[in-house]
Amino acid sequence: MGFILLFLIILVLLFLQAAIKVVNEYERAVVLRLGKFLAVKGPGLILLIPVIDRMRKLDLRVITLDVPPQEVITKDNVSIRVSAVVYYRVIDPEKAFLQVEDYHYATSQLAQTTLRSICGQAELDEVLAEREKLNLRIQEILDTDTEPWGIKVSKVEIKEIDLPEEMKRAMAKQAEAERERRAKIINAEGEYQAAKRLLEAANIMAQSPITLQLRYLQTLTEISSEKNSTILFPLPIEILKAVSSPK
Repeated sequence: MGFILLFLIILVLLFLQAAIKVVNEYERAVVLRLGKFLAVKGPGLILLIPVIDRMRKLDLRVITLDVPPQEVITKDNVSIRVSAVVYYRVIDPEKAFLQVEDYHYATSQLAQTTLRSICGQAELDEVLAEREKLNLRIQEILDTDTEPWGIKVSKVEIKEIDLPEEMKRAMAKQAEAERERRAKIINAEGEYQAAKRLLEAANIMAQSPITLQLRYLQTLTEISSEKNSTILFPLPIEILKAVSSPK
């Protein structure tokens, strides 16, 4: 009698272990009964019929998917390697379980092909300068294509863009030439402003000759402050004209 009671207790414990399941707050359980979809249950305690019911848990949290570097030939025939990261989550556990065999693998493969396709349709300058625009295009395509799987793609970010060495050298030369061009423009602008100021000063001195005399005295003051053994005194042009003019 005691052996039978112990056997029954063990059977009850095994039954409860198989029948009672705990689903976390961030999870949902897809339950199949005799191979047919029954319901999405959770979170909390759920009861299953052992042998008859089968359950699979799906995580509803945001999943970070690393897209490995992809070989891409841009629209202007430049070979580059592009990697990205995709953020997505399951919003419909029933579809994610029934409509696709492995939603994580399927999303990964779709992200790789979409990344190659979108970057291949753009020129190199667009890939480098308009990365945010490409991110949005990839995200929209992935979100649309994964919707039947119960997946929501919330964000896509292109991480790295590797260029060939010859392209890096060409871009470095281009950047250096651009810096030299800007330096020449700034230098020319400075010369233009200086010449313009000198012309304005000359016009003022021509209208008021006393300013020329004041400038002459200021120059003598500056020369006298230096410790020079020889001092050259500039003569006003008017004096030179008076001396050189015939009587």
